[in-house]
Amino acid sequence: MVLNSLRGLLGLRVDRDTPTFDRIRSADGDVLLETVGLTKSYAGADGELPVLSGIDLQVRAGEVVALLGKSGSGKSTLLRCLAGLVPASSGTVAYKGAPLTGANPGTAMVFQTFALLPWLTVQQNVELGLEAKGVGAVERAHAARRAIDLIGLDGFESAYPKELSGGMRQRVGFARALVVEPDVLMMDEPFSALDVLTAENLRGELMELWESGQFPTRAIVLVTHNIEEAVLMADRIVVLGSRPYGTVREVFEVGLDRPRDRNSATFEDLIDRVYRTMTGRQKEGRTPGRAEPVDAIELEKRTPANTPLPTASVDGLSGLAEMIAHRGGRADLADLVDDLGLEVDDVLPLVDALDLLGFAVVHGDDLLLTDTGTAFAGADVQKSKTIFAEATSGAPLVRLISSSLRQNPDGTLRAGFFRDVLAHHFTSEQVTRQLETATDWGRYGELYSYDAEPQEYRLDEGDTDAVWEGQVR
Repeated sequence: MVLNSLRGLLGLRVDRDTPTFDRIRSADGDVLLETVGLTKSYAGADGELPVLSGIDLQVRAGEVVALLGKSGSGKSTLLRCLAGLVPASSGTVAYKGAPLTGANPGTAMVFQTFALLPWLTVQQNVELGLEAKGVGAVERAHAARRAIDLIGLDGFESAYPKELSGGMRQRVGFARALVVEPDVLMMDEPFSALDVLTAENLRGELMELWESGQFPTRAIVLVTHNIEEAVLMADRIVVLGSRPYGTVREVFEVGLDRPRDRNSATFEDLIDRVYRTMTGRQKEGRTPGRAEPVDAIELEKRTPANTPLPTASVDGLSGLAEMIAHRGGRADLADLVDDLGLEVDDVLPLVDALDLLGFAVVHGDDLLLTDTGTAFAGADVQKSKTIFAEATSGAPLVRLISSSLRQNPDGTLRAGFFRDVLAHHFTSEQVTRQLETATDWGRYGELYSYDAEPQEYRLDEGDTDAVWEGQVR
């Protein structure tokens, strides 16, 4: 087990400025991070684009906090505000009671996409943070080797990232963050780029180290969209909602001993409660059993920044719409997931896509097709394309690409233009996923085409002209 790597680490000390990896967590309950009335907006063509509003949050020593939410809830933005990488628009972010004015000195980040420098070895990548802090070569090499050993990478010190599997590359990311002994380890969906088995193994080893009391950090903040992962790892789950901006919808105290039994009734009950919070968008005055589309006012508030596209293919969302139609236009989400043999998190992006396009709404535990969704599910290919093109008025990025192409004299634009627009609000990995989904949706609706060689979008002229002339105004 990875705990064997702890042997020999205790008692190894260097000078006071060098990480020691022998600190046992102390003073559990101390407030390490705190936000009060935190809001974050980005400047856009139509004014300020709100992402977070009124976030009050504390992170205490000795706890694992999961920030859980769907795309567009602002969870990654909140993490970056806590790390001091993104300044708040208003409100305060404090570390140990002192307001942040720049990068947070008590945090270190593990990213989704590993973010390793390919020309450096494992050892050199792990040493980067210490080198930036001015730690001498001998001391940082010593600390890096111990971090590498702690995280299960002993023997890979001289390997380059290209020689490693995805799981091993992410271990390097963990070692690089832990070597500086941050008070709070920040993790932005660190397992989402890994295969299921690798992610499961790495999660287990990480929590084993945390429970050992020898983990060189006092708290963990985890961003995830995976409900089961949050319940499995966290002591406290903060569910963020969106529309039109991110707010704290509910906070769950997990209160389960580790290691956690996924098959226990309490574990499954908590997953169900969190699931209902994430998916329930019941509005006051809505008639049960009757689906109502999103009104025009909400559509106008949607932007590519506050309403990102769910990672859902046209085939996937079409298939889900047809399944619900076969069930009379209404389906219990939990039953549907069980019948399909899938996990809840596999279906949520498809549910979000149907909702975003106005094809379905969530009412309690049920997913209900709207009239438009019913028509889409039962239409032939050509008719479904027309319905889909009209529905993309609710998908801001698709609308942005199409309207931008119409404003350009030759009807073409490089993908780099849209990457630059999105880069102000999303990570590079998120930008790629957003554009991949927008390309799929736009092609299906015959709104525009995409040529991968020059990385260029081109307007499709034809039957969709009339549709978009009405939508862009």
